[in-house]
Amino acid sequence: MKSSYISLCLILLSISFDSSAADEGAAVVDIDGNPVQAGVDYYILPVIQGRGGGLTLSSTGNKTCPLDVIQEPQEVDNGLPLTFHPANSSQGVVRVSADQNFVFSAASVCVQSTVRRLQRDDSISNFLITTGGVEGNYGLETAGNWYRIDEFDSDYKIVHCPGVCDTCRVVCGDVDVVVQDGVRRLVLNGDGPLKVMLKKA
Repeated sequence: MKSSYISLCLILLSISFDSSAADEGAAVVDIDGNPVQAGVDYYILPVIQGRGGGLTLSSTGNKTCPLDVIQEPQEVDNGLPLTFHPANSSQGVVRVSADQNFVFSAASVCVQSTVRRLQRDDSISNFLITTGGVEGNYGLETAGNWYRIDEFDSDYKIVHCPGVCDTCRVVCGDVDVVVQDGVRRLVLNGDGPLKVMLKKA
């Protein structure tokens, strides 16, 4: 009787864990098929060849700081590595459609963080992906700092649509690239989402 009770408890516990994992969503995988780990350096690279390289930071337009997120012009350039920090800090792997901070692993000449954030740019009549965001502190006041990786065809795309507030409207859109003055700038809702893959640095 006691043995049957223990077996039943183990089965229920197993079902509970499986259900919890399913609720979290599938793990994002890198180009080698391994789950992407939180806090580990990765490159974000375009899937489609001939349209630039990885992501990096640069001054754009007439401003020096904060540094904006751009795409390397040459396909052979991986750009700068970055780490992912899930809103749910207990997650050791990056989950599909889960809000994350994207933090570049680089020193900046600007006295600001390298956490990605969203900023309106009237020169392109769009929202630009830049830096200077706050890591953590998940909530409406940090809404512009959260991104997620969604499945797109058989690859991935980067999306900004944080679930920080059930009763608030936040800016939502796919991250894409627009070319302005020869610079490949990351924005929301360009001609189509930038299809990406992840490579461990």
